[in-house]
Amino acid sequence: MIEQNLLRIEDLVNNPTPRIAVCLCLDTSYSMRGNRIKELNEGVKLFYEAIKEDEMAFYSAEISIVTFGKNGVECLVDFASLELQPDAPILKAEGMTPMGEAVNLALDLLENRKKEYSDKGVDYYQPWLVLMTDGEPNGSAIELSRSVNRTVDLLDKKKLTIFPIGIGADADMNILKKYSPHRQPLKLQGVKFKEFFAWLSNSVSKVSQSTPGENVKLDVEAISGWATL
Repeated sequence: MIEQNLLRIEDLVNNPTPRIAVCLCLDTSYSMRGNRIKELNEGVKLFYEAIKEDEMAFYSAEISIVTFGKNGVECLVDFASLELQPDAPILKAEGMTPMGEAVNLALDLLENRKKEYSDKGVDYYQPWLVLMTDGEPNGSAIELSRSVNRTVDLLDKKKLTIFPIGIGADADMNILKKYSPHRQPLKLQGVKFKEFFAWLSNSVSKVSQSTPGENVKLDVEAISGWATL
């Protein structure tokens, strides 16, 4: 772990390209078992492969993966380029749904990485948080409230972009709306994880070709191919 952290810091020195940090905060609870977790794994793998194929995104994008389900909340992958961690982890569906704790961990990781960017003089784009869930949070109500407040504060200060996505009929869209008061959360059509991650990789590519601080318009029309309001 210490060696990996040193590599992550060293990478900022060797590769001063502006970074876009993308945290995938993913529900891997028991209700995600079966086809959902299978398609989610394939979607994340597709996302990794698409980023690798785009030279600008490959050097700019840093991906972190936080799961909530098996073993509670876990950081499976901390922020780093795909050059350092090229393989997508295998996700397994077990356990409960401590969403608030997961979002708080994701925001902590994000703040730590932003500090490392600043310390090394590396510019960065507004970070992205992708929050995907198929149920209701059942962790600490205090942590849930804290995570919502932290997220909304960052959104209001234009220090974060969030994509809240519900999966299936039991996804708590009201909770997802609290995380995103200015933009309607989306509901995935069936198990179109691959379509979503293809859109996400294309969006990361567009941002990586821009200048940090520039307002990049994402392909909103293409969202209809994988989600509904």
